[in-house]
Order: sequence, then C-alpha cells, then structure tokens
Amino acid sequence: MKDKINNIFNPKSKRVFVVAEMSANHSQQIKYAYKIIDYAKKIGVDAIKIQLYKANKITINSKNVDFKIKNSKWKKFNTLYKLYKKAETPYKWYDDLSQYCKKKKIILFSSVFDTDTVDFLEKKKCPIYKVASPEITDIPLLEKVAKTGKPVIISSGLANEEDLNLAIKTLKKNKCKRIVILKCTSAYPAPPNELNLSAIKMIENKYKTTVGFSDHSLGVLAPTIAVSLGAKVIEKHINLEKNQKSVDGFFSLKISEFQKMINNIRETEKIIGSSNIIVSKSSINNLSGRKSLYVIRNIDKGEKFTKYNIGSIRPSFGLHPKHLKIILGKKSKKNLNLVKE
Repeated sequence: MKDKINNIFNPKSKRVFVVAEMSANHSQQIKYAYKIIDYAKKIGVDAIKIQLYKANKITINSKNVDFKIKNSKWKKFNTLYKLYKKAETPYKWYDDLSQYCKKKKIILFSSVFDTDTVDFLEKKKCPIYKVASPEITDIPLLEKVAKTGKPVIISSGLANEEDLNLAIKTLKKNKCKRIVILKCTSAYPAPPNELNLSAIKMIENKYKTTVGFSDHSLGVLAPTIAVSLGAKVIEKHINLEKNQKSVDGFFSLKISEFQKMINNIRETEKIIGSSNIIVSKSSINNLSGRKSLYVIRNIDKGEKFTKYNIGSIRPSFGLHPKHLKIILGKKSKKNLNLVKE
C-alpha cells in the first residue's frame, strides 16, 4: 500500500489515486463503516478517508448567533455543535477500522482538525494527513502535520491565493516534502459553474506540487474532467445505496455511482496516454493509407513528368510526395504505364 502512496508523487505515473470520503455516512454505526469499506474495496477505491474529531474540539456548545447554522442543508441541526456531534467518527473505532482496512488491503487515513488528534493518529501510524479547507488558516495545525513527515493533502475550497500561499509556505518551512493541493469548491452540493477546474494547471505550475480535486458536485462528470486536466488525486464522498438520510447523504455518491466514476477515471487515464507524437500500434496497419507518387496517365519514353501524368494518391507504396517538385519537368527514361492490375 506504500507503493500506492508513493505513486501519487511519481511524475511518470498516470494512475490517479481515488479517495472515498466516508465522512458522516456511517451514521455513527460501525457496521455501516465496515459495509462502506467492503464496497469501496470491491469497486477499486485506493483509500478510505474518515473525519476523526470531537465536536468540542472544533467548536463550542453555544446557541449564540455566531454558532447557529444558516442558509444550509444542515440548518435543521440549528447549531454547529449539534451538527458536528451528529457527524462524529468515534476515536474508539480507529483501531478496528484500521485493522479491517489492512485485512482488505485498502488504505485508511483521516482528516485532522486539531493538534491532539495528530498526536493520537501518530501513535496509530496514520499514513497520510488531510487538512480540510476550513482549517487552512490554522497555522499551528499545519506546522504539526508538516513535522510528522507524512504526506499532507490540503483542500483549497475556502482559501484565497494569500491563504494558500501561507499554508504551503508553512508546510514547506516545516519540512513537509510531499504535498497534494486539492482544487475544491466548498459548497454542498457545489454548482458546476463554480468548480473552476482550469485552476488545476495553475496550481500545479505555481506551487510545484501534486494537484488533485475534492469534488462536492453532483454526479461523476467533474472528476473525469479534472483527471483530463492533470488531477492525480480524486476525493469524493461515498455512501451506501440506501443510506441517503445520513448527514452528508444529500451530496454523496452511492456505491453504484462511485463505481461509474472510477470506471470513467481509469478510461480517461488510458485516453490521456503519452505526449509523444507517434503512430500508435493499432494504427500501423493503416500506414499504407497514406499518399505517395504514382503514374496516373501513360507516359512515353522521353515525355516530361507533369502534374497531369504524376499524382499524389493513396496508397503509400510509391515515392514520397515530398519529391514531386524535383520530378516535375524531368523526362522519363522509359515507357511508364498506368497500373491497372
């Protein structure tokens, strides 16, 4: 599984690293978490990501207006604390989920929202750390994950250019050498006209890092386009077929849809291919379909070659057409007849 992680940072590799974000779609029942892992493995997911946190580490239990949820699909939870409490992934699950994923040979890693969780996960040998876009300004947290020496995946959804500059500078200053920046739009679901996937190339060129796409839009089209634009990591929320009432179910992909997305990604990898200009193996048999110079009218000995008796036509077994100008005006040394049989 280490090879899969190392492959993310291999510039010669064309294979996309697909991350299934479980988030709150386990509905706080570990049996659902196991089922998601089972299906994810079956459909070819590379890694499962969980969100390990305690609600009181992200926010406080307050009814103050600052902590109320407005204009959101989650407004029924009323406050941030109630939402995060409902969406928690219990810490006590980690060992069981980790062992289960090892058995299934699928990578498990987590988002981190506070420094204590980093300490917890370091003891558990978590292989990758994800920093969600709301934490992109949490400089102490970025310093902490950078110093672990593990790969860090960071989302850009709630960051302007200044924020992202500071975040990447912080990670690199603290000797983080393997960074993935995920282009992201932090709306749920994200509208297609605000995905701005053209930024993938810009991010790669400016920050000299691996770039991916964390997708919150509906459907499977956007990740496929992102891969064609150079995304090496795709992260998307996954959910069981009949669990759409979970906290994040309204914008997550069902297993069957996730399978379709992976199929599209793998097909896109093949289509992208290499940047070399060559005749493909499957096209070699059709090389004879190119043009060459042939006699198109009978030519007597001593007659001049003209555009009326020499033509550039298919197939390619004659002289290369680049020689036509040299031949025109020259005299034939023998009778040349039009080939009919």
